[in-house]
Amino acid sequence: MVRMIRESFAVVEPVAEDVARFFYGMLFSLAPATRELFPANMEVQRSRLLRALVHVVQMVDRPDDLVPFLRQLGRDHRKFGVVASHYEAVGTALLSSVRKYAGDAWTSDVERAWAEAYTIMARTMQEAANADESPAWWNGQVVGHQRLSWDLAVVRVQTEYPIPYRAGQYVSVETPQRPRLWRYLSPANGPREDGMMEFHVRSVEGGWVSRAIVGHAQIGDTWRIGPPMGRMGVDRTSGRDVLMVAGGTGVAPMRAMVDDMAQWGENPRVNLFVGGRTRADLYDLENLQRLAMANPWLTVVPALEADPGARGVEHGSLADVVTRYGSWNDRDVLVCGSPAMIRATVSRMLVAGTPLDRIKYDPFTLD
Repeated sequence: MVRMIRESFAVVEPVAEDVARFFYGMLFSLAPATRELFPANMEVQRSRLLRALVHVVQMVDRPDDLVPFLRQLGRDHRKFGVVASHYEAVGTALLSSVRKYAGDAWTSDVERAWAEAYTIMARTMQEAANADESPAWWNGQVVGHQRLSWDLAVVRVQTEYPIPYRAGQYVSVETPQRPRLWRYLSPANGPREDGMMEFHVRSVEGGWVSRAIVGHAQIGDTWRIGPPMGRMGVDRTSGRDVLMVAGGTGVAPMRAMVDDMAQWGENPRVNLFVGGRTRADLYDLENLQRLAMANPWLTVVPALEADPGARGVEHGSLADVVTRYGSWNDRDVLVCGSPAMIRATVSRMLVAGTPLDRIKYDPFTLD
């Protein structure tokens, strides 16, 4: 089943955008009421569907990773108002879309494999959604908006009730400027009793939500915040030290984990590499260095890719710099940044000898 799913998906992946358009057209035809669950502009939603499909196909033979991911999706989808009947329409639309573009690669055996896989996926998501007694979303009010540059802002949100996330996880947010367009963001602080959450948001090209947050978020805005997701976190019981690798605003979940660890008297050693192209990309370096001075178990190493004259930093891409220090084969490794940065860093670390099962990263990082 795994082989057939991967081989057929490899055929349609080059025309994945066409697949996504056909999928949503079919879904809205089968279940017209679902159209109201999505924003008017479907561009972002289509790209998210593709990333989710790719991620699921990559993990289809790794149930220990796939099942928790599907459970999180099931709990997260409650915020859209998804009900059981929607899953049947989604399954029919998905199989129809892959069949249309798979051509000769689509056989009765392949169809059976996709149908069985989707049945398992849908059941896992529905069971998790039905079992979750927490709210489908939390309301929060923007209490701070600090624009650090034309494309970067730090936003602080006070929630009505503390959200039960773990440091390192991410949440989805909906803003009044972009209704029904949810964007994934990682809190940059550990959970707090007062419900305060800090987000680092960079405006990305074509990013409807990120540009609205950076340029137009206002103090007093009410955000809706979805259930926490993600598998990144520090396992303080593993007995292993930790390597963190962060590019750009990928530093946010790393800072949250360090912030959370600082409450403990003893911690594993943490080597945190933060990187960017120019000095401006290391916008949070001073805060991290202050944390390192107060916590001797933390070492911060800044790296710049396109600023050869800069002092006090390593030079090169994060993949270059991290592997220059060794293979890190005895560490738990956490990576966060752009998809390209994650791919490059993980690939180089695997070549250097880092075990794959020690490396963790989350799939959703951009609009």
